[in-house]
Amino acid sequence: MEHVPMAQAGSPYGGDPVVAIIDDDPDLRRTVAELLAENGFAPIALPDGASFLALGPKPRVDLALIDLRLRGENGLTLAIRIRETYGIPIVMLTGRGDEMDKIIGLETGADDYMMKPFNPRELVARLRAVLRRTGHPMVQPQDRSANTLRAFGRMRLDQTRRELLDQNGTEIPLTNAEYRLLDYFLRHPGRIIPRTELLTELGNDLSHYMDRTIDVLILRLRRKIESVPSKPVHLQTRRGQGYIFVIGEQP
Repeated sequence: MEHVPMAQAGSPYGGDPVVAIIDDDPDLRRTVAELLAENGFAPIALPDGASFLALGPKPRVDLALIDLRLRGENGLTLAIRIRETYGIPIVMLTGRGDEMDKIIGLETGADDYMMKPFNPRELVARLRAVLRRTGHPMVQPQDRSANTLRAFGRMRLDQTRRELLDQNGTEIPLTNAEYRLLDYFLRHPGRIIPRTELLTELGNDLSHYMDRTIDVLILRLRRKIESVPSKPVHLQTRRGQGYIFVIGEQP
């Protein structure tokens, strides 16, 4: 029986975070479900999108982990439907060579990607990071006094809670890739950073993306941190060289 019997009693937010694993590979579903159960999650292993939708109009699920290449259906289409209908975060599982689909996924708002084969500990860490950003109480940092804040203009990046805050203290949601990119810029302000360095910094999964991945992330990040994204004050382009992050007050 693949349904781990936690769907009815599980979060949100009454216990361990419930993660729906939607993948048509039974071995991967079983392996990931066992991994998550051992690390404080309540997994629900499902072979396709229809099985997820059969959970009902208000499934007690905190996050959906979706295979990009589901047999007989489009994983991106399913992810968009789940996000729009249920409002839960999405993490995509992808194979090497799916560059264009990854770019489309970034543009449509997937919270994170993991490339197969993946490191089990990294998958657990990524899922916890996404859930922490979306406010799940079971994965919030316990020591809030140790927060590290990096300020730029009228915004602050909380590196302990991995949150971007505006001048009123309101969180501006970031995907994992957006957070990592902004964090890297803030650790290297005033220096021109080549695209290749950014791709390397984003990790093994994103280092295999096409260059346009960086363009997509830069565009999305500017929309969140710049008053006028087409005329960036902080995240500036140096044509033919890379990008530079300028810390200063926006007009």
